[in-house]
Amino acid sequence: MLTSGPEPAAGPPPSGVGVVAKGVRRTFGPVEAVRGIDLTAAPGEVTALVGPNGAGKTTLLLVLATLLVPDAGEVRVAGFDPVREPDEVRARMGWSPDVFGLYDNLTGREYLEFVGEAYRLGRARARTRAGELLELARLPEFADRPVHTMSRGQKQRLGLARALVHEPQVLLLDEPASGLDPRSRVELRELLRHLAGTGTAVVVSSHLLGDLEELADRVVFVDRGATVGEHRLDQLPAGAQLRPWRIRALDNAALLVALDRHAYNHDGPHAGGVDVRLASDEAAAALLAGLIGDGVPVISCQPLGGALEAAYLQLTEQGR
Repeated sequence: MLTSGPEPAAGPPPSGVGVVAKGVRRTFGPVEAVRGIDLTAAPGEVTALVGPNGAGKTTLLLVLATLLVPDAGEVRVAGFDPVREPDEVRARMGWSPDVFGLYDNLTGREYLEFVGEAYRLGRARARTRAGELLELARLPEFADRPVHTMSRGQKQRLGLARALVHEPQVLLLDEPASGLDPRSRVELRELLRHLAGTGTAVVVSSHLLGDLEELADRVVFVDRGATVGEHRLDQLPAGAQLRPWRIRALDNAALLVALDRHAYNHDGPHAGGVDVRLASDEAAAALLAGLIGDGVPVISCQPLGGALEAAYLQLTEQGR
């Protein structure tokens, strides 16, 4: 329960901005949850934290949010050490966990005003900020309606608004799109891109790789408690671009003959079509042009998953 808050941030951090974590380790008894995670998240960018269940993503976010003390490693959030300077970090960091509690009998406005006053914004500023955030989260109709009347997706957006009350420099989000409908997920992406555009360093953990591919600037892949790759989205490993494309044609026999003639490895045919692994969008365009030139009646040609998914599967497979 949020019962008090740090003083508002006063001026820029003494050194560094965004998030830097190096060699972070954390155990729970005999379980080594995090055994060497590195992460860098720059201001003005969305950094995606990607990995399977049990990879250490939530544990790392809890360390960044000052809620767990690491056993080893160096961590800076907005230039401050979460262990030695937790109040400084909390004054500049917003945190939205996967599961959080809300005061259901408060209205949307009352809830955000309460959080604002807990962060010592002052009553007048807290009320103004609550109104701004209700608009930003597209929840103005809930200003005077109790929280328990909100849907799950609306509560998710209210939780994000709560994390933004004190205008943090760093925003940490653990599975923010969990349970959201497609429209709410689109709105969430737009909001996070807007926040990054204002200079916020956004770190988001999610299993929805398609959403992250449209949202993130950088990605950090973690597996079994360690970082296995850290890349910009436009600079993923070359092998990660090799992903399956599904081709459907009116004449599967002609399609298979053409693919074999041009030495394309393929799977199928099956009910959905024929799958071919290609290295790039340009390779797919060349293949499609060749098939049409050979007179194959192609109905569709589309990728199965994106480059981020391919990179994730490649990098996590290497350690298995």
